Amino acid sequence: MRIAENWQDYCLIDTSKGERLERWGDITLIRPDPQIIWENPSPAREWNTAHAKYNRSNKGGGSWDYRKKFDESWTIKYGDLTFMVKPTGFKHTGLFPEQAVNWDYCDKLIRSAGREINVLNLFAYTGGATLACANAGAKVCHLDAVKGMVDWGKENARLSGLSDKPIRWIVDDAMKFLGREIKRGNKYDGIILDPPSYGRGTNGEMWKLEDCIHELMLRCTAVLSDKPLFLLLNSYTTGLSPSVMAYLLEMTVGQKYKINVTAEEIALPVKKTGLAIPCGNTAIVSFC
Repeated sequence: MRIAENWQDYCLIDTSKGERLERWGDITLIRPDPQIIWENPSPAREWNTAHAKYNRSNKGGGSWDYRKKFDESWTIKYGDLTFMVKPTGFKHTGLFPEQAVNWDYCDKLIRSAGREINVLNLFAYTGGATLACANAGAKVCHLDAVKGMVDWGKENARLSGLSDKPIRWIVDDAMKFLGREIKRGNKYDGIILDPPSYGRGTNGEMWKLEDCIHELMLRCTAVLSDKPLFLLLNSYTTGLSPSVMAYLLEMTVGQKYKINVTAEEIALPVKKTGLAIPCGNTAIVSFC
């Protein structure tokens, strides 16, 4: 398990009864987490003073219960990077703090590469990995099917002082984009993927990860350079265990390149209890 423990502006304060209590800068939020199946017998006092709580609806979705007034959006920092966060209608805030362990990993590899690195970030959301790679000196292609997320990423780049870095901002369907990149002969030294379990493309195409992931990895393999540096695959899909992700990469990327794969959970530390809460899995391909 790899734990994102270098945050200053974010803290997972406590977990209990299907919920997590989190501090985002100066704002404290309560959000549901179905894997938290225990009740903390000594809960943190901050449960009673949270600014807002997301309540799930029995009909699907949910809504925020705002208990205190605060700005619609605000910023938090991670090292050199600055992110705008805000409560959204889907319980999220625009940032997955556990991914900081992967930002640090990419940063270190890029800085020590000793050459120009070209990175492709697919399903790139609001750009955490994009900004980490650009800040480390890489050229980055940032792609997401949702224009609002790409615009949010651009705002994060501006807040982080990275607007002048070589970042291509693209709104497109990942599979279609990869198909065109293969035809164009474009290559990447690093690829980051954070695909959703379910979703829709730019034209409403249905996406189910289990049905598409093998072909997706074959297309990613086809756009890797002759001297690739890394490939990083994230998953929040229940059926994709670390072992399954490793096998997938060995049977796709590993058929063309000599590789090592490490796959394990990524997690956030809980201040109150000392637990580490799993927040998905990451499989990393290193090239021999």
